[in-house]
Amino acid sequence: MQRDKGWLTVSDDWKTRWRMSFRREAALDMDGRPLGRIRRLRALRSAGWSRERAHGARPQEQPSQQPANAELLFASYNIHKAIGRDRRFDPDRIVAVLKEIDADVVALQEADQRFGTRAGLLELTTLLRETGLAPVRVHETGPRHGWHGNVVLIRKGSATATTQIVLPGLEPRGALIVDLDLPCGCVRVVAAHLGLLRHSRSRQIEKLMAAAHDGDKRPIVLMGDFNEWRVGRRSSLHGLAPHFGPVQASVPSFPARFPVLALDRIVTYPPELIATVAVHDTPLARIASDHLPIKARIELPAGKG
Repeated sequence: MQRDKGWLTVSDDWKTRWRMSFRREAALDMDGRPLGRIRRLRALRSAGWSRERAHGARPQEQPSQQPANAELLFASYNIHKAIGRDRRFDPDRIVAVLKEIDADVVALQEADQRFGTRAGLLELTTLLRETGLAPVRVHETGPRHGWHGNVVLIRKGSATATTQIVLPGLEPRGALIVDLDLPCGCVRVVAAHLGLLRHSRSRQIEKLMAAAHDGDKRPIVLMGDFNEWRVGRRSSLHGLAPHFGPVQASVPSFPARFPVLALDRIVTYPPELIATVAVHDTPLARIASDHLPIKARIELPAGKG
């Protein structure tokens, strides 16, 4: 338990030091330095990522007799234990943000208490009434909603299999692998919250990829708070390519007040399933948690399962 608390302190200290450093830099800009850099970052954040922009507009295709792909909205959101930037515990704000997003499938992080009974922090009745989303049940009984704070929410369909994984590393981390039978087809969702140490994240990515690929042919959506801001070969996410991607489809989501780090990610197997990735940036989302939610439009092959 002591080591658990120690790692919580490390996590909080890391984010606090980063926030303080960023606030000092931002204050200097607002006190007289040119604001061009801030405007460029805001433009980048608002633009998001799209497959058409990344690869160029596709030529007009002739009508096909094959069924069209089904487009669904997936989202990932670190809710920071429902504690907002104003340091208030307010799970109703999280529910309101989820209602704004209006996603079909959502992966939440930090949705349970970290110590004690690790009880879930959201009122599930309110969540279902306001958003139409319900959590995929984990195998363990008790007051928790998920596994190591990871919760998968779905609007329609059902979960046919759920696997709870303990991730390697010094910190207590886990992931959920959920096979979903949706009205438009089948998909495997891997929801994870990776560690703060780069070496641990690399090992955790390796374990997730091995666990996700078990011979099943269904498409896979891997999403969550990956805690990785590096790019290229120095990034612990480098090991995702070429099977999962697009790794470059990143949008800044942290800190919520002025996001500059793309800690939260959504990638798929195969990579071409993702049409767009964007941050959900609203006044409510900027205050409800220290992360902004991200969302991706994903085209699932019709009848794929």
